[in-house]
Amino acid sequence: MKTWATLRVALALSAATFASASYAEITNAELSATTCFMCHGPEGKYVGASIPPLAGYPEKVMIQQLKDFKNGKRASTVMQRHMKGYSDEEIEALALYFSKLKP
Repeated sequence: MKTWATLRVALALSAATFASASYAEITNAELSATTCFMCHGPEGKYVGASIPPLAGYPEKVMIQQLKDFKNGKRASTVMQRHMKGYSDEEIEALALYFSKLKP
């Protein structure tokens, strides 16, 4: 009986360790980028129409454009409201993340 209890505890601890290691590999930028994929396509790749792809987008250009949306300097029906939910640091992290994706 004691062996089963020890085994259950060991399994629970190893499962918790595995889960935390898996989650630790995902950055906040990667997690935030998943909301972008809804409109800009899986992994920010081209989906056509008037919505631009984000994968491989130049980091500095994206930072400026996203901050312009946030500050109302660049007009948009969706992006202005969406960017208001991000800090400047989060915008910079998103831009860096997308700049490293292969188009």
